[in-house]
Amino acid sequence: MLDACYTDAAVRTAVDLANTWKPIKGEDALETVAQLRDFLDAHSPAGLAGEQGTGPRRLTGTDLAEVREVRETVRAVLERATTDAAGTAALINDGLRRSRATPALRHEHDRWWTEVTADSGRCSAHLAATTLSALAAVIATLGPARLGVCAGPNCRGTFVDLSRNGSKQYCTRTCAHRASVAAYRSRNARG
Repeated sequence: MLDACYTDAAVRTAVDLANTWKPIKGEDALETVAQLRDFLDAHSPAGLAGEQGTGPRRLTGTDLAEVREVRETVRAVLERATTDAAGTAALINDGLRRSRATPALRHEHDRWWTEVTADSGRCSAHLAATTLSALAAVIATLGPARLGVCAGPNCRGTFVDLSRNGSKQYCTRTCAHRASVAAYRSRNARG
């Protein structure tokens, strides 16, 4: 689903960033600058690893710490949206303010869209502008119930539901399958 305010790629970047932290397992996929570089390379359309047109810049431990702070905010937004919409809006607005995000109207290939960018060269500011504005657009377009945490008992993965019916409960098909198998086994064990 594409909207004038967000793309699937920006939403996916937000979810992927939040899911670099796996609280149940205690795993963190953003512990090193090399892991940060890999994440930014995999989510590169917004020029996150460096200024557009200048090539990648050298990432530092400061960049890593700043991106981890952005991840905290993005994860909090995804975790709280359905239970505290007003608090979630405050988190998004504060994050966008801190990143000095600015909306811009763009036109390409006979299509208009808005894009939120940061006026800072920091990769964390660009990442915050991209992810938080995408999540804000989803909330404004589809409602806060479209953001969530996996219903799987051993998972705290986050997701954004862009489906037509808005019934997503699990972060991946794997978690949904596990829940289905567990429910099947439970029904068979009872009777």
